[in-house]
Amino acid sequence: MKIIVDAFGGDNSPSSVIKGTVAALDAKKGFSVVLTGDEKTTRDLLTAENADFSRIEIIHAPEIITCEEAPATAVKAKKNSSIVKGFEALNTDPDAAGFVSCGSTGAVLTAAIMYTKRIGNIRRASLTPVLPTIKGGNVVLIDSGANPECTADMLLQFAKMGSVFAEAVLDIKTPRVAILSNGTEDLKGNTLVKEAFALIKEDASLNFIGQTEGRDIMSGNIDVVVSDGFSGNIALKSSEGVALGMFDIIKQNIMAGGLRAKIGYLFLKPALKKVAKTMDYNEKGGAVLLGLNKLIIKGHGASGDKAVKSAILQAVNYAESDLVGRITKAFIS
Repeated sequence: MKIIVDAFGGDNSPSSVIKGTVAALDAKKGFSVVLTGDEKTTRDLLTAENADFSRIEIIHAPEIITCEEAPATAVKAKKNSSIVKGFEALNTDPDAAGFVSCGSTGAVLTAAIMYTKRIGNIRRASLTPVLPTIKGGNVVLIDSGANPECTADMLLQFAKMGSVFAEAVLDIKTPRVAILSNGTEDLKGNTLVKEAFALIKEDASLNFIGQTEGRDIMSGNIDVVVSDGFSGNIALKSSEGVALGMFDIIKQNIMAGGLRAKIGYLFLKPALKKVAKTMDYNEKGGAVLLGLNKLIIKGHGASGDKAVKSAILQAVNYAESDLVGRITKAFIS
């Protein structure tokens, strides 16, 4: 099994990507990595990390697509970019199981559509992160940004893919599925939510529990939250912002609270560290693009080596779970 990795994608690349790649290879056997990017720079960084070159290939890709560029234009113009070369390898190498990139989200999504075929009958691929819950479990958010404009039947497909994902990867036997809305009552929601609600409710293969509000996404009472990409992305970014803001507020109050607050912090420090680890995206890896014939993991743009390692191991684990095969079976059988 090979995992293709965009060595020059992300704010901290290529150094963080190389370090994360070496760490992932050290952590798990049974797979190899193909790195796309400037060959000399990549090889020099790997050498500095004492990498095992027997499990690493390098595809020379001297061009870089930045977040400031128009995605479609850049993907078409920069055929020698690390993203485009990565997708070419993903599609032509029969041993390639997945692609990992922390680069431009728009470019990764555009290249995925251009170079990777969708599973039969699936209309749109969806960006799908796994979020922590307050009960210690996980919740799947689908879609979180790939499709700002959706139709009701697309949300029904998202619900099905999300349910298969939760069962295959999170080992949840009968995933609880809810649709994101502005209230929990059945009559709430815009036209899209109401139409999708009716379709999802009628599907006997889904354990549909109704509508949910944004504040309940991480309650632990839902396994799959279905949304259009516009609302889902806002919900995701809001959750990240609240988590980061809360830790800043706690820190500010400890610093301003004098000796008593600082002593109290010493007792709370172990618990706060556990909370921080639970909310840290570096522990989760990235969001998987569901609905395609190959695995694609989109890591956070600010990913460090720890997050890159998590994303690569995430791709390996998803491949071992036969995620693509199980979604294919659900839609084609």
